[in-house]
Amino acid sequence: MDTGSDLLFDFKNVALDRHDKRILSDINITANERRIAIIGANGSGKSSFVRMLNGLLLPTEGQVKILGLDVQASVKEIRRQVGFVFQNPDNQIVYPIVSEDIELGLKGLNIPKAERRLMVDEVLKRFDLLDLKSRSSHALSGGEKQMIALSSVLVMEPKIIVMDEPTTLLDLRNKNCVTSIIETLAQSIVLVTHDLDLISKFDRVIVFDDGKIVADDTPKQAVAWYKKHMS
Repeated sequence: MDTGSDLLFDFKNVALDRHDKRILSDINITANERRIAIIGANGSGKSSFVRMLNGLLLPTEGQVKILGLDVQASVKEIRRQVGFVFQNPDNQIVYPIVSEDIELGLKGLNIPKAERRLMVDEVLKRFDLLDLKSRSSHALSGGEKQMIALSSVLVMEPKIIVMDEPTTLLDLRNKNCVTSIIETLAQSIVLVTHDLDLISKFDRVIVFDDGKIVADDTPKQAVAWYKKHMS
């Protein structure tokens, strides 16, 4: 793997404890691929791992660097560069009106109000969602909410987008819509998923089990390992 200073992420001897329990241990990994998938059984530690990519969780031991920045020292800048899309968009949507919710993150960037609104319009147009601009955020369908949550991340123009099971709560049509968007995004993607078909064209798949990385390979090889050991 690339070991340059512009790595997406670099974990050295990382461990994570939560509620007096060790969740992750012996994590040593670097990555710089454009499409990376994280798979594993429920409780394997994969969601905790990706939450360290933007400082939602901080390591108990070891060092985590994102884009060359130490997560302990540069949480604010890392969160500016790493967008996070949660499995349940209701955990991400804050404001009652769609346009206000998408604009929220821009308010801390000293961007003039008129420019912020143009940026909101642009991201909504990109996904053919402009008709939702004045709608109630919490009255949207599940698929619409997930698209708005994704839009609120993309409007910030992050370099990395982390997605934690973004298609789990979606019907087939909305799942296909989100999948097609993932394929076209210019940003680097780190995706947690149980949908093994979704990641067939990814560059790399990392498998977690019992808080450790147990496989790290191409989609074909990593998924085959996972199916064999989880059956």
